Amino acid sequence: MGYREEPLFKEGYATDVLTAEESTIQAPGDNELHRALKARHITMIAIGGAIGTGLIIGTGSALAKAGPASILISYSIVGLVVYMVMCGLGEMAAWLPLSSGFTGYAVRFCDPALGFAMGYTYWFKYIIVTPNQLTAGALVISYWIDKERVNPGVWITIFLVLIVSINYFGVRFFGEFEFWLSSFKVVVILGLILLSFILMLGGGPDHDRKGFRYWKNPGAFNTYIDDGPAGRFYAFWATMVSATFAYLGTELVGVTVGEAENPRKTIPKAIKLTFYRIVVFYILSVLLVGTLVPYDSDELIFATKQSSSAAASPFVVAIVLAGIPVLPHILNACILLFVFSAANSDLYIATRTIYGLAKENKAPKFLAKTDRRGVPIYALGVCAAIACIAYMNVSSDSKVVFGYFVDLVTIFGLLTWVSLLITHIYFVRARKAQNVPVSDLAYRAPFGVYGSYAALAFCILICLTKSFDVFTHNKKWGNFNYKTFITAYLGIPLYLCLIGGYKLVTRCSGVDPHQADLWSGKDQVDAEEREYLRRKAIMEEQHQGASWFYRKFVAWLF
Repeated sequence: MGYREEPLFKEGYATDVLTAEESTIQAPGDNELHRALKARHITMIAIGGAIGTGLIIGTGSALAKAGPASILISYSIVGLVVYMVMCGLGEMAAWLPLSSGFTGYAVRFCDPALGFAMGYTYWFKYIIVTPNQLTAGALVISYWIDKERVNPGVWITIFLVLIVSINYFGVRFFGEFEFWLSSFKVVVILGLILLSFILMLGGGPDHDRKGFRYWKNPGAFNTYIDDGPAGRFYAFWATMVSATFAYLGTELVGVTVGEAENPRKTIPKAIKLTFYRIVVFYILSVLLVGTLVPYDSDELIFATKQSSSAAASPFVVAIVLAGIPVLPHILNACILLFVFSAANSDLYIATRTIYGLAKENKAPKFLAKTDRRGVPIYALGVCAAIACIAYMNVSSDSKVVFGYFVDLVTIFGLLTWVSLLITHIYFVRARKAQNVPVSDLAYRAPFGVYGSYAALAFCILICLTKSFDVFTHNKKWGNFNYKTFITAYLGIPLYLCLIGGYKLVTRCSGVDPHQADLWSGKDQVDAEEREYLRRKAIMEEQHQGASWFYRKFVAWLF
């Protein structure tokens, strides 16, 4: 193996990390997850995680701040970075699907301290993004019911009870629920893209052929902090936070490998389609909404001046400006379902992440306990309790709280991407050092290790500069904002302290590429894959006609 480490919580634990990892892929017991997520579940969870609050609501704040051209460029750049992250993750997950997820790869291929830091960073992200989704739900409902009439805490309570219940009923129920909800999200977003295109060409009730009019007046680029070219660049770079936040969750497919049937096939398939989802769901949506909503629209809740009935989503604003009756309310209701689905899957990921840490002896042992359905009930309870920080909305403006949460979640998400890219780089080093041929890989990252290096450099750059505006001293934008500074950069020292602290306590060293464990548990996964393919072949033979129809006309969608 090449390394051993002492657990942080010693009593009652095995001392070998890989023993804990291997146990997670054996037959289900009272501490094991169940492989109950089918290919369609994995695919739609991946899509559902990609279509969430960041795209539907976060785009509004980015548009108001920087203008349509800026968000199109920033979403395209970050989209390419995300695709490189996903390719690296897919290469590792297809080689050896671990139920411990990201942390298991970091521990095996790079450094146990990195696995510890990545696990907790990812958990921090999801215990914060869950209340962020609940906050977004209150923000969406404010379109109909002002917070002065009904306290946002009422809606937060309803959402919280529902998502905890869905997660409690087991992964099979969760997978089925998310499949249909994510399918609905895909239909809605595709319909929204088509409607936006029609409105852009003058097909709305006002018959106003907008084209790229708003790119000329008020303009394609807004200014921020300064005037002229410098102000336009500052505005563009400030949208990197919104762009990154919109893509966070794309990588969550890597957490589902422990509960996926035939992960060698389903994970690479989900990742290969990520590029097309980015182009269609993000780039195209952002382009079209930028042609329909001027960045200074009073109807946008994130604009400086807003009307009493301002909407959180720029897509709703686009329909309002086109003069279509009733549809804004219908779309706002659909967006509420989007947010609910995102909150549901975020709580699932938070629960599975702390469960994985507990399985690796990096969190209290009771968090690894599951019930007979394979639900880590204690981990779920802890994550649900932390989600109650969403009640900050009771005494604060939802828009302000949403902004703070976005900053916190973004830095933790970026640090997770950084860790994943470093892990992939070390995985490639180990694979080459141990002479594992490329032909043995079930999936290979198309950009290879060089894509991971490029994406790593860009992620670090965004980490350090994403909230540069807190340091500005300007009459228009104010002085140093300590609240935003804390939420924007808190994650970096915390991440470094987790790595340094773990090394100090356990005295662990980095993994030598010649001794990195590429093999433990692989034979078990190979056996599961052979058995799955055998059963699938029998089923296809029994339902040959129906199977052909599905493969020919339906399967490509997923």
